[in-house]
Amino acid sequence: MKRNTLKTLLAAAALALMGAAPAQADVTIGVTLSLTGPASGLGIPVGNQFKLWPQTIAGQKVNLIILDDASDPGKGVVNARRFLTEDKVDMIFGGSITTVSAAIAPVAAEAKTTQISIAPVGVPPEQERWVFRLPQGFTVMAHPIIEHMKKSGVKSVGFLGYTDAYGEQWLKEFTRQGDAAGIKLVAAERFARSDTSVTPQALKLVSANPDAMLVVASGSGAAMPHKALIERGYKGKVYQTHAAATPDLVRIGGKDVEGGLVVSGPAVVAEQLPDNHPSKAVAVDFVTKYEAAYGKGSRNQFAGHAYDAQIMLTKILPVALQKAKPGTPEFRAALRDAVESMGRTIFAHGVMNWNAQDHWGYTNETGVMLKVVNGQFVVEK
Repeated sequence: MKRNTLKTLLAAAALALMGAAPAQADVTIGVTLSLTGPASGLGIPVGNQFKLWPQTIAGQKVNLIILDDASDPGKGVVNARRFLTEDKVDMIFGGSITTVSAAIAPVAAEAKTTQISIAPVGVPPEQERWVFRLPQGFTVMAHPIIEHMKKSGVKSVGFLGYTDAYGEQWLKEFTRQGDAAGIKLVAAERFARSDTSVTPQALKLVSANPDAMLVVASGSGAAMPHKALIERGYKGKVYQTHAAATPDLVRIGGKDVEGGLVVSGPAVVAEQLPDNHPSKAVAVDFVTKYEAAYGKGSRNQFAGHAYDAQIMLTKILPVALQKAKPGTPEFRAALRDAVESMGRTIFAHGVMNWNAQDHWGYTNETGVMLKVVNGQFVVEK
C-alpha cells in the first residue's frame, strides 16, 4: 500500500511539474487585407487562402489575426498599430495593395517587426530592412512585357495606370526598360482606383495611336480601363500587369479583353507549365486545393501569395525558434534574419531567394506572359 501510495504521489507530482512548466507560446501574425473597398477583389482571395491554413505549421501553433483595412492606407496603419500594441504580433502580413503596404512599412520598421507585403511596394532605405515582398517586383515583371513587345515589333506605347504608388512604380520601371529596348512611351494618362470611368484618358491615348497600350490596374479594376480603350476604337495590343491576372479581368471585361496580354506569376497557369518548370508541382498543389475549396476556375494570383507565405513559415519558424521564444523582440528579430537567409525556396509563384541585398527575391525568369483566349488565360508560346 505504501509503495503504491508513493508511486501515486510521485506521478501526481510529475504531472504538477509538467503543468507548471511554461508552455511554448503561440506564434501570432497580424494580417491586414482589403476585404472591402475598391481593392476587395485582391484581398478576398488572400483571405480565402488563409482560411485553408492548418492550425500548426512546422509543429508550431500559429494564430492569424485578420483585419479588414477597407483598401484604405489610414485604416491599414490603424490595424498595424493595433497588431503591435494590443495583439503583440510576431510578424505582419499586408497589405494586399501597394498603398496600404507603403503606409504600414514605417510602423513595422519602427517596431522592428517583419512585414511580409502581399503587394509589390517600394519603401525608403531605412524601412527596407524589415520589408519582404511575396509578389514579384516591377523590374522582374516588366521584363517579359518588354521582351514580348520587342518580339512583336512594338515601338511606341501608351500608358493608362493608377495615380498611386503601384502606377508610379510601373511607369518608372517600364519607361526605364522601354528606353533601353528602343520602345518609346508616347503618352501617359492616370486615374484613381475609385474612378468609374476613364473616357477622357482613353480618348487621348487612342488619338496618340501607339503600337500598344500598357494598363496598370488591379483585380476587377483592371477591366474598366481595358474596355474603355477598346470601346474607343483602339486596335493595337493591350498589355496588363500581374495585378490583373485574376478571373475578374475576363469576367468583367468579356469580349473586350479577348486577346489581351497579361504578365503573371506561374501559379495561375499551373497545369500549362512545362514539366521541368521548378514551380509546377507546387503551383498545381496550390490550385488543386484552392479550387477544391472554392470551385473550379476560382484560382487567383493573390491567393497564391498566401499559399507561398505558408511555405515560407514552414522553413523559417524552426530556425527562429532555436534562437528565441514567440512574443519577444528577440524572436521578431530572429524571424527577420531567418527570412533573409532562407535560401533558394520553391514557391507557387516562382523561385524565391531573399537575401540581405534583395528583399524582392525573384529573377527575370519568373514572369509568364498570358493571353486571354475564349475567356481563359493561355500561356503565350
